[in-house]
This record gives sequence, structure tokens and C-alpha cells, in this order.
Amino acid sequence: MDLDYKRSSTYINVNEENPLSLFCKHFSSYLSLYLPLHHNELVIVCIGTDRATGDSLGPLVGYKLKELSYEQVTLYGTLNDPVHAKNLEETLETIIKDHPRALVVAIDACLGAAENVGCLTLGEGSIKPGAGVKKDLPPIGHIHITGIVNFSSLMNMVILQNTRLSLVMKMADTIASGIKYCLWRYYQD
Repeated sequence: MDLDYKRSSTYINVNEENPLSLFCKHFSSYLSLYLPLHHNELVIVCIGTDRATGDSLGPLVGYKLKELSYEQVTLYGTLNDPVHAKNLEETLETIIKDHPRALVVAIDACLGAAENVGCLTLGEGSIKPGAGVKKDLPPIGHIHITGIVNFSSLMNMVILQNTRLSLVMKMADTIASGIKYCLWRYYQD
């Protein structure tokens, strides 16, 4: 997977005014810019597990997107079939084999500075899942979407397990609704 896009991110606070509008503005610009370079094929990888509230963002987004019916869009990672630390490398190999030219969007939860809790980051470049809990996993994605679900500390696993589900759901709703709308607009044109 070619991961040479410039690394940059936009922060969108889901608790402020119009987070969906801001998300759609930025996500649609990435689709317009990069999807034609990838033969209009898109792979969405929703990373995480429902075993820790704070790490359930990816599978919740996947659950909300599982009914997407675009021939050019493939989804990996749902509540029933999550992409997590134990199968990420295998999933990445499948994507490289089955979708070698696709634009890959990686979605994951993360921990960050206390003032950024509640923010989505959206931008160019891959993410390194598991970094916050000291896991050495491969980078994934040309475009990244992360949700800062809680603050980072010395006890990150405990923090992930004590994250408010209401915040994670609000983030998942914003991401899934934004992706659905942007894909509808992109593939209708």
C-alpha cells in the first residue's frame, strides 16, 4: 500500500455547532482529490473492538455503514466482524491482494490531550492502530479518521474501558452519516 500522502489533520469537535457539515466539507474534498487516482474504488477499514467502550468507535461506524451498496466500496470492520490487533495484518494483506488500487480510509479511536477529547481528526496519511496501548501494528490508510474518545495517561487501557459510550456514539453517528452523504454525492455525480 502506497502511503506517501502528506500527513495533515483537521480537528472537528462533535460537541460544537455543525460537526456533520464540517466533516462532510473535508471528507468530500479528500474523495474528490484522491478517489479518481484510485480508479474510484474505496476501501473503508473500521478498526477496534467492542470489548472496550473507548475502542468501539470503529466497529460502531462499520455497523452503521454495513448496508452501503456501492459496487466500488468495500467495508472491513463491524460489530459482528471487527478488525482489531489480532487480525489487522491479515486484513491488510487481503486489501493489498483484492483491492491493490483502492483508496483506503482507516477509522479508529484514539486517546489524546484533554482539550481535544470529543474531536474527530480527518486528514491525509495513515494511522498506526494500537500505538496508544503500546501495540506494534502496521500503519494503514491513505486517509485517516480518528475520534479522540478520552485523554491519554499512564493507564490507557483503563481509560479506554472507562470512556463514555454517549461520546463514542455521537462520534460514530457523525462519521457514518458524513461518509454516507459524501459517498452518495460523489457517486451520483
